[in-house]
Amino acid sequence: MKKKLAMVLLAAMTMGAAFTGCGGAKETAADGAANAAADETASGSANADMVYAVEAGSAGEEAAQEKGFKTNAVASQADALMEVASGTSDAAIIDLLMAGAMIGEGTSYPNLVHTDELTTEEYGVGCRKGSDLASYINAVFGESYADGSMQKTAETYGVQEAVVEQKASEFTASAADSDVAYIQGKGSLIVGITEFEPMDYKDDSGEWIGFDADMARIVADKLGVEAQFVVIDWDNKIMELDSKNIDVVWNGMTLTNEVKESMECTNAYCNNAQVVVVSGK
Repeated sequence: MKKKLAMVLLAAMTMGAAFTGCGGAKETAADGAANAAADETASGSANADMVYAVEAGSAGEEAAQEKGFKTNAVASQADALMEVASGTSDAAIIDLLMAGAMIGEGTSYPNLVHTDELTTEEYGVGCRKGSDLASYINAVFGESYADGSMQKTAETYGVQEAVVEQKASEFTASAADSDVAYIQGKGSLIVGITEFEPMDYKDDSGEWIGFDADMARIVADKLGVEAQFVVIDWDNKIMELDSKNIDVVWNGMTLTNEVKESMECTNAYCNNAQVVVVSGK
């Protein structure tokens, strides 16, 4: 499945056009119908009555609102896929990286396909506004890209084609109210996440794994602290940061204007897109 995800990402990043379902070289009649429906959806008026399941507070919800789509806001992108699978929503709008891991042949949702790419975007890590932690993470990104550990981690989860090149970056500590010093003092880096394969999800033993989870642990190790993962309401991520319930939002977070205005963000580390998911059968 990881090999399939990498191939999906490579095709998406190089073509930047319409998408067909994962896992099949040939388009079936059902896939063709689904793709045609999604094509009409992209034009807006032809499917004005369709309901799109979206994660509340996500880039997918923002894309749907910009296009005037009717939405059904749910707690997570995984829930959005469940809505489509159960027939309670006509389509979902989710991240391309999640679509590559979660839908199509050999996945949890073999009968779902992704079609139109609505946006192109980038992922970043969010810290408290003014926090020097973003500078620290940028420095770790630069080091891990230079020594190949970032690419190796990406390959583990099949997202290597989405990784953005990281340049060397020097950490600049805040003279006062240093978040890095605060985190080192309490001995833990609290990472705000949702369950989002392949970025943050649980393995069979219940441990959080994924590209983002593993990279967060690399940063925590550099800081000399323990990484702790806390599931948050994605719509309240800024409040969770500002109240210090978490130290960082690290969960395939799209660098929207709202995010960049409300948080201190790292450099972009992954390319992504918002795609429409429909039933292929």
